[in-house]
Amino acid sequence: MTSTPANLLEELEPVVAENLDRHLSIAQEWHPHDYIPWSQGRDFAFLGGEDWAPEQSQLSETAKAAMFTNLLTEDNLPSYHREIATRFGRDGAWGTWVGRWTAEENRHGIAMRDYLVVTRGVDPVELERARMEYMTSGYDSGEKTALEAVAYVSFQELATRVSHRNTGKVTGDPIADRMLARISKDENLHMIFYRNIVSAALEIAPDATMQAIAKEVIGFEMPGATMAGFRRSSMMIAKAGIYDLRLHHDDVIMPVLRHWRVLDRTDFGPEGEQAREQLAAFLQGLDDQATKFVDRREESRARVAARDDGVQQDIVAS
Repeated sequence: MTSTPANLLEELEPVVAENLDRHLSIAQEWHPHDYIPWSQGRDFAFLGGEDWAPEQSQLSETAKAAMFTNLLTEDNLPSYHREIATRFGRDGAWGTWVGRWTAEENRHGIAMRDYLVVTRGVDPVELERARMEYMTSGYDSGEKTALEAVAYVSFQELATRVSHRNTGKVTGDPIADRMLARISKDENLHMIFYRNIVSAALEIAPDATMQAIAKEVIGFEMPGATMAGFRRSSMMIAKAGIYDLRLHHDDVIMPVLRHWRVLDRTDFGPEGEQAREQLAAFLQGLDDQATKFVDRREESRARVAARDDGVQQDIVAS
C-alpha cells in the first residue's frame, strides 16, 4: 500500500473550504415536521389510546423492510460522527463540515421516524428495540485512513440516495415519496462534496488515492450491514428493485468512477496501475453478477405471474 502523504488533510483544507462554501450556498433549508401527516396520528395505549396492530399499516412488507432498514441506518449517526470526526478532525474547514454534515443527516432520522410512528407504518416497539440494539453495538469502519474514509463515503452517500429515492416510490404514499425525495437531495449534495475532495486528492497523491478507491469499491458494504436481519431485508429490497447489484454498479459505482476518470488517467505509478487493474477486474465480475441477478429476478417474476394467471383462470372457470 502506497503511504498517504502525512500532510494530505492540510493540503486538502482549501478544497474542503471551497466545497463547504459551495455546499452552504446551494443547500436548501427544510424542516422535518413539514413532511409529516400529523392529522393521522393518535395516542397509543399508554395514554389511553390503541397500540399498534399490523392491519394499521398501509405499507407493503417490502416497503416496511426498506423504511425500517433505512431508518436504523440513519440512527447510527453518533457512530458516523465519531468516525469522520476522528479521521478529519474538528478544526478548520474539516471540522465545520463534520458538524454541518452531522446536523443535516440528523434531520433524516427525525423525519422518517416521525412519519412511521404517526402513520403507524411499522411496529414502534419493534422499531425502538431494534434502534436500541443497533445503536448499542454502533458502527465501526475498522482501520480506514482518512483517504479511504472519504473515498468510501463518496459511494455510500450516493448509495443511500438511491435507496431512499426508490423506497419512496414503492411506499405507494405520495407523502412518504416526497419526504424521501427531500432526504435524497441532501444525500446527493453530500456525495458531491466528498466526490470533489477525492478528485483533489487524486491530483495530490494519485497512487495512494487510486489504491484507496479500489479498496473501498472492492470491499464496499453499507453501514447497516451489521444490523440484525439486514441480510433478509436487503434481499427483499433487491428483489423489489429498490437497491440491487445492477443499481450498485450502474447508478452508484460507475458514475463516481467516471467523474474521477480513474479508468483512463495517465498519472499513476506502478502501485496505482496495479490498483486500477484490480478494480477493473472486480468491476467486470460485479457487472456479470448484476446481470445474472437481474436475469434470475425476471425469471422468478415471470413464474409468479404465470402462476397467478393460472389461478385466475381457474377461478373464472369455476
